[in-house]
Amino acid sequence: MKKYEIMYILSPRLDTKDIQNITDNIKNIFKEGKIFQFKEPELKTLAYPIKKHLKGFYIEILVEADNEMIANFYHILKVKKEDIIRSIVLNTIEERNKKIKENN
Repeated sequence: MKKYEIMYILSPRLDTKDIQNITDNIKNIFKEGKIFQFKEPELKTLAYPIKKHLKGFYIEILVEADNEMIANFYHILKVKKEDIIRSIVLNTIEERNKKIKENN
């Protein structure tokens, strides 16, 4: 399993119950892996409009996951595309350094 840093932004029109439902679904995806850090949703002003929204709820997660878990996360992004307005999944610096060492 690899370590990933995941950030996603939820629509500001969602209520607390909807936000909790989405975050619980995403946490469940990674229950077979390991969640090192989970930052609770925080409403922030966006640098530029995304899907006509000027604000959004930012959520950051640091996880250890396999490819299937990441694929399931991407599936939720497609299903909830109206609610999750932006996302990014990155290998952690530790994982990137490991790949560089393997190639040398």
